[in-house]
Amino acid sequence: MSQPKIIAYMKPVCGWSNGVRAIFAKYGLEYDDRDIINNADNYREMVQKTRQPYQPCVQIDDIILADVSGDEVEEYLVSEGIVQSNNAETDVPTDQACEDHGPSAVNIGFPGR
Repeated sequence: MSQPKIIAYMKPVCGWSNGVRAIFAKYGLEYDDRDIINNADNYREMVQKTRQPYQPCVQIDDIILADVSGDEVEEYLVSEGIVQSNNAETDVPTDQACEDHGPSAVNIGFPGR
């Protein structure tokens, strides 16, 4: 199978986003990394496509994976036959928030990441 077109809407610094990046690196997949923090147009585009404000969001061809971890992206890629599963280690966790997003973070009424 050929490389699908991948667009990833992510924060520049974020545990969840870094996990998604690690999965793309693990499988050698090229992708367009769209910064939703420093580029308001990217954020608006993400919300328009996904109908929700949480990240990371990944578009693989015409499929949208919204508010996902690296593990969830990997599961999709393997289940769709885009990549073959491997046991290569990643340099960061693929299913964790940033240290400052842990249980001690203040919840202001918005679920998600």
